[in-house]
Amino acid sequence: MASTQIEDAEPILREGPPAGQEWNRRPLFRRVRDWLTAFLFTVPGLILFLAFVAVPILYAGYVSLFNWGGFGSPSDFVGVDNFTRLFQDPVFLGDLWRGLLLVALSLGLQLPFALAMAVLLNQKLRGRAVYRMLFFAPYVLSEVITGVLFSMIFAPDSGLADKVLGAVGLDGVGGLWFAGQSTVMATLFLVMTWKYFGFHMMLLLAGLQGIPPELTEAARIDGANAWQRFRNITLPLLGPTIRMSIFLSVIGAIQLFDLVWVVTQGGPDHHSETMAVTMFQFGFKRYQMGYASAISIVMFLISLVFALFYQRYVLRRDTEGALTNMRGTR
Repeated sequence: MASTQIEDAEPILREGPPAGQEWNRRPLFRRVRDWLTAFLFTVPGLILFLAFVAVPILYAGYVSLFNWGGFGSPSDFVGVDNFTRLFQDPVFLGDLWRGLLLVALSLGLQLPFALAMAVLLNQKLRGRAVYRMLFFAPYVLSEVITGVLFSMIFAPDSGLADKVLGAVGLDGVGGLWFAGQSTVMATLFLVMTWKYFGFHMMLLLAGLQGIPPELTEAARIDGANAWQRFRNITLPLLGPTIRMSIFLSVIGAIQLFDLVWVVTQGGPDHHSETMAVTMFQFGFKRYQMGYASAISIVMFLISLVFALFYQRYVLRRDTEGALTNMRGTR
């Protein structure tokens, strides 16, 4: 009888406890140890986040309610007057329009160009490692170096761009470049593309190299041409990388500052100004810290709303897949 009971219990012992009961049976000290370990690893990052992210944002929100020049303590409370003034300011409204323009150009021109170059350099080409290095090199340069370099290249009349165009008989194509109200944004976007497309190209190239070659080879055997293989295999599997590249491009366009400041400082006549440049102008040039803080809060809210919306409706499938994989490997 006893041997029969042991034999009946053996499958249960092999299967282990029912799902969900393993954690409850762990000793108390092991649970405390795990919580303490997680706490110790989390606290340093939490302290840095509070000190350099949360507290400055809250303080900027507080200062935005005052008419404050940056010296002493804020005392002239004006409520939401800074925000009311903000959305009545044609310069700031122009900043919003220029930000949308840069986002549209980045998504419509810069990223497709980066994708095309990534697909090209993913092929078996002689010297492709050199090409990758050359295209990625501009991203390594700082924005200050890039700005100074292109300020000299696009200097009216004396710059390299005008001299090259003049040498090939295209004197009328050159012009004021950064100095012209009608040309400054196009020239600025050209510099942005030169500076940042290499980063997106390498990001997309890494995604392409993660696609199993057996899939495209099987499609080629089945008679699919290059466009069909790209549309039905490469592009869907590259979707998570493309979506992340779009996210980084949009956030970067919203927060663009240093390249614009070095090249044009927002000129001529505010025609290349961005929200970050306007914030800097009012905060550190005109000493209107309350108004500048209001601009920073609007920038933060725009970025936050976009990030939450994008994660909820665009990146949701990617993040759910990552969490599922993590649970499966625990």
